[in-house]
Amino acid sequence: MTSLRRSAFKALQLPILACASLLVPSDRRRDWSLEWRAELWHVRQACVPAGEASWQIECDVTCFCLGAFQDALFLRWQFGEGLKPLKPLRGAPTKCLLFLFAALAFLYFISILTPGVRTACRLAGNHAYQRVVLIRNADARSDATATISPRQFRNWAAGKSKYFDGFAFYEIAQRPVDFESSHARSWQVAYATSNLFSLLGVPLSLATQSASASGNRGDVVLSERIWRKEFKADPDIVGTLLHIGQREFRIAGVAPKGSWRLQDKVDAWLLEPSFALQPGHQGYLLAHLSSAGEAEMWAPRALIKAYGPHGSELDLVCVSLDEKAPPPWAIFVFGVLLAVLALPATASVSMSEYGLISHKLTWPKKVRRWSFLAAKIALILITAYFASLDLAYAFATLFSPASVYLHLGSSFVIFLAGLSWACRDQRQRCPVCLRRVTHPAQVGAASQSFLGWSGTELICGGGHTILHIPALPTSWFSAQRWLFLDGSWDFLFAG
Repeated sequence: MTSLRRSAFKALQLPILACASLLVPSDRRRDWSLEWRAELWHVRQACVPAGEASWQIECDVTCFCLGAFQDALFLRWQFGEGLKPLKPLRGAPTKCLLFLFAALAFLYFISILTPGVRTACRLAGNHAYQRVVLIRNADARSDATATISPRQFRNWAAGKSKYFDGFAFYEIAQRPVDFESSHARSWQVAYATSNLFSLLGVPLSLATQSASASGNRGDVVLSERIWRKEFKADPDIVGTLLHIGQREFRIAGVAPKGSWRLQDKVDAWLLEPSFALQPGHQGYLLAHLSSAGEAEMWAPRALIKAYGPHGSELDLVCVSLDEKAPPPWAIFVFGVLLAVLALPATASVSMSEYGLISHKLTWPKKVRRWSFLAAKIALILITAYFASLDLAYAFATLFSPASVYLHLGSSFVIFLAGLSWACRDQRQRCPVCLRRVTHPAQVGAASQSFLGWSGTELICGGGHTILHIPALPTSWFSAQRWLFLDGSWDFLFAG
């Protein structure tokens, strides 16, 4: 676990204890807060004695912190105190921002615990992966068709190329598998060159060293699905021997879920030297673009010429792996743009009108008001990003059309709903103190809309403004309007 993620866990655990302490009766709050912090220190010393940590350990420590809420609720019940909202935070902008930040922290915590989300974010920033292309015959019907022979791969790998600086090859086959505590069964395996995962830039889980073939005993990389189904997610599986086909292989690691964009439902990858690949079988050729090749391949697909046996010309096509699925941030940005365009059709974006004495709203207060709106939108934007990631990659297969459409749809819906709420919330907050106006009162009748005024009035708890919302918009009163109160109203709000 990286120090950044470890710090993120610590930054989440302490606020959990701080929030739980708010539920404790005020006269005992300080003592219980110190007690929980001391217990957290002892738990971390017991679980992480050498300063090393893992996801499971940090999750257990965080669950321990959540137990503070149970203690706090028991204390309130024991001393006969109910759950009452904090009066200083009623309708305050601080409460709104704290709520949004808590939602953001919760969704971020879910994201870092979800393997699919972690893999999507890691591969999106993997520049080595973005420079990998699939080379196939131009006459093939689809990218899933195997069209390259091992002999062609060896010819490419043995020569020098201006546009490619690395090649890998794999072919799919069905082989019987036999290992301890299991009867013989058939797996779909991929015979691959030993540099496959290093070329893709995909790190292996549980691997103690880079996977490479050694002697007559090759290495096998399991899919995460097989690792969980057949081996019960055993973390000590590395080094176990498997009989696949007529040979024995050593388990070298586990491929993270969703790290494979090329061929679906591969149970294991058998890493072999290039000379051990069987001739006559068609497979898939991967190439890593050099700097010159990356500059030349400006389109997702490019045609290339090559020479086959006896000098015959071959029409090949390079397919960028990034074409198969756009990165998560690009999908989210597109969904956000759609939500911004759809906002005027679904909600009012007007921030209300002001009365004749609007000079009371000074420039610092205007800056404070618009800064509060910008802070809400920024928190909603980041929250929508992690929420859409959790929905798209928690259950759906990574890089599948379902995950792409789910990510796009959830980004659009969540950000549009959040943006609409931010506008409605801003229209009901006093421009002076940013508290929500309360105590609605109905004024007038609907029959008086054209002769007088009818609608709803809400008043600021600090005695700064009154908000008029018309029941029926007219040509002279179509939008809600703020009325600033002068000093003669102060005696009503002395408390």
